[in-house]
Amino acid sequence: MLLGCIADDLTGATDLALMLTRAGMRTVQVMDVPGPGSALDGFDAVVVALKTRTSPVAEAVDLSLKSCDALLALGAKQIFFKYCSTFDSTDQGNIGPVADALMARLKTDFTIACPAFPANKRTIYLGHLFVGDMLLADSPMKDHPLTPMRDSNLVSVLQRQTKHKVGLVPFTTVTKGADTIAEAFHSARARGDRYVVVDALTDMNLYDIGTALADMKLITGGSGIALGLPSNFVRRGQMTATPAPTTMSAANGRAAIIAGSCSEATRGQVAAAIAADIPAFQIDPLALVSGGIDIDGLVAQILAAPSARPVLVYSSADPADVRAAQSELGRDRAGHFVEQALAAIAKRLVAAGFTRLIVAGGETSGAVVQGLGIASLEIGPEIDPGVPWTRAVGRDLVLALKSGNFGGRDFFLKAWNKLS
Repeated sequence: MLLGCIADDLTGATDLALMLTRAGMRTVQVMDVPGPGSALDGFDAVVVALKTRTSPVAEAVDLSLKSCDALLALGAKQIFFKYCSTFDSTDQGNIGPVADALMARLKTDFTIACPAFPANKRTIYLGHLFVGDMLLADSPMKDHPLTPMRDSNLVSVLQRQTKHKVGLVPFTTVTKGADTIAEAFHSARARGDRYVVVDALTDMNLYDIGTALADMKLITGGSGIALGLPSNFVRRGQMTATPAPTTMSAANGRAAIIAGSCSEATRGQVAAAIAADIPAFQIDPLALVSGGIDIDGLVAQILAAPSARPVLVYSSADPADVRAAQSELGRDRAGHFVEQALAAIAKRLVAAGFTRLIVAGGETSGAVVQGLGIASLEIGPEIDPGVPWTRAVGRDLVLALKSGNFGGRDFFLKAWNKLS
């Protein structure tokens, strides 16, 4: 193994695994810290999918360090801490504290922070993160139920999460190419910066940044920064690029969409699926807690729906509705009830013969994968930027695990065309 990756949520891990696979690395995604003797031979990259984005800081640090130790023991030459392209976090963390701990464990004193993903319209200019043509703080991320992002300046956001000095490598430097970027890293380290936020507006910027990272022990960022990493290993003769898959075979069986994200993108995808007459079943957190929703009865209704089309089970709601539920139930309690309900439904559907699942939302995906007991994923073809089909290793089950913010409006309708 060459590249060991630690992702702070499940869909982010899948996004990264896809990026590495597209760039030629033989990549596997695992759902827990690899234990001694893990059967991971033959892979260039291993992505550990944690559920630490919104967990207590101490827990996030502990699991990330355990993952780092396991990946190093398996031979990793470089460690990549992956977080969301919208830098989802709070002033308490978890990005800064985890990165600080990984730097200490790897005995290094410098790394970068670059969540840019231009293919999904996440760009960084003068340290400010843009979502499309909006600053992060003006985007729908300002209303995220768990990590509302109300400061677009990543230098200041990260500085509030770490005691170390945070600097910037601006776009004017990045456009001069990999050698100049590497020189900027050296200069920043010499003046006492321990992190630098790196501007990026295009994929070519990311390739150049990746090239400049060839000798860095620790990298932190979104999946976009992975574009330029595999070629470093190819140039050194440490691996041969492998073509990425374009289709994935799937066992015969029914299909379902499980949507727990309340992002603007997922709400649009839900609306498009309902408009296309896909049978839809909504989960209301308040009704769920009060007993107004009977899971057994709901599953019976789902199974009775026409089998020729996918079914949609969703809890996605407008921000005002989410706030109302959180106000009555508490933020964490509301999310937990919904995630566990959707995971329970997914488990029953798979037991009833469903073999194809789309799951929308990082927290929801984590709950569903845990409920189904999936240990590792094979990466398949890309559906939309950042979202591939995957196969549960050793099982007749394919899944598309989608970050809430990713995918076009027609994602729930077109994804099935990549399966054979």
